[in-house]
Amino acid sequence: MSTLPNPEAFVRWFRQVAPYVHAFGGRTFVIGFGGELIAERGRFVRFLHDLNLLAALDIRLVLVHGARPQIEAELRAKGLRSRYSKGLRITDAASLVAVKHAAGSLRVEVEALLSQGLPNSPMAGAQIRVASGNFIAAKPIGVVEGVDYQFTGTVRKVDATAIARRLEAGEVVLVPHIGYSPTGEVFNLAWEDVAENVARALKADKLLLYVDQLPTGRRGQIVSELTAREAEALLKKGELTAPARRAIEHALRAVRTSVGRVHLVSRRAEGATLLELFTHSGVGTMITADPVERIRLAKIDDVGGILALIEPLEADGTLVKRNRERLEQEIANFEVIEHDGRILACAALYPYTEEKSAELACLAVAPETRDAGYGERLLLACEARAKEMKIRRIFALTTRAQHWFLAQGFKETGVAVLPEQRKALYNWKRGSKIFLKRL
Repeated sequence: MSTLPNPEAFVRWFRQVAPYVHAFGGRTFVIGFGGELIAERGRFVRFLHDLNLLAALDIRLVLVHGARPQIEAELRAKGLRSRYSKGLRITDAASLVAVKHAAGSLRVEVEALLSQGLPNSPMAGAQIRVASGNFIAAKPIGVVEGVDYQFTGTVRKVDATAIARRLEAGEVVLVPHIGYSPTGEVFNLAWEDVAENVARALKADKLLLYVDQLPTGRRGQIVSELTAREAEALLKKGELTAPARRAIEHALRAVRTSVGRVHLVSRRAEGATLLELFTHSGVGTMITADPVERIRLAKIDDVGGILALIEPLEADGTLVKRNRERLEQEIANFEVIEHDGRILACAALYPYTEEKSAELACLAVAPETRDAGYGERLLLACEARAKEMKIRRIFALTTRAQHWFLAQGFKETGVAVLPEQRKALYNWKRGSKIFLKRL
């Protein structure tokens, strides 16, 4: 007997992640995080367990880390104070020694944790190989508004070819917050700067940045998606902490160049990596160049996605059964809501032009998004389409959704109002109720 508290829910969830597993295999993800995450040992170990799962799914991983609290600890131990300007450390010669020590120590620690493989642990059989090296060429920030940043630098160039070779060899690549100059100098870099530039150089599919603060809406809820334009408007409000602001600025540069998606993820949320990547709603904020969700006319490639939506409703009698052949023939009648390549809702509009009527049919929404207003949005799209065709009224037949249609302005009526052609096809045994809305 299963020891899972809810085995059915687990099986249902596991099946739902299949599209993500297929989509992510062989893709390149750059994952950037500060030393604050590493400092929380237990949380960091579990974080690496989740990254091990990504590696097991054939996702190519590049890890970029910072070391701010570790550097602070080194300096305090020596009785030295840190100096900052505009959120960046002013790295003098003494601080640079602490930077080197912290970076070297963290590299060893991360490699050790990724080398785990004890039986009965999440890392059992992992055998992860880690590659690191001088992948980052850097240059000094120099003097800005009278402040000399000394050995604090910025990324000049990323050796993307070398990193790609390590990824091709099946290794996880570890890139620290350190850069090197052609003259042999070492520079302390912001991990966000490194993560952005590595992702851009590799044309990464995703860049994940682990932050302390996520953008929130008016009611305090996390904003799950932002376009580049929306993120830019958020920056102008000035309500974010300096680290969150810095992360969004780097995210914007990434998605406006060559990076597919940037995800801001809370470093404090347990299992946030898996929840963000393998659930529809996620737990962080995804930033994209353009909207990832749109309503559009269906095309033949959408048939599989539409069938996945309507088959459960056909099985329980909510919808009349349509086979694939019929759906392919009628695909031009369908509108769909697509989110990041996945069909989440559909509806069909069948016009009877002589009677200036149209039937709204086959309205279906993915179970996990039933409260997202997709049905209402599809209805509006179908109404707009009907008006373009000079349709004056829309009718719908239903056995289960009477209250929904009433809430959308429909009125219950009888079979007599149906167009003659549709009236002849009415299934008296099924006994569907008929609702009408005038446009």
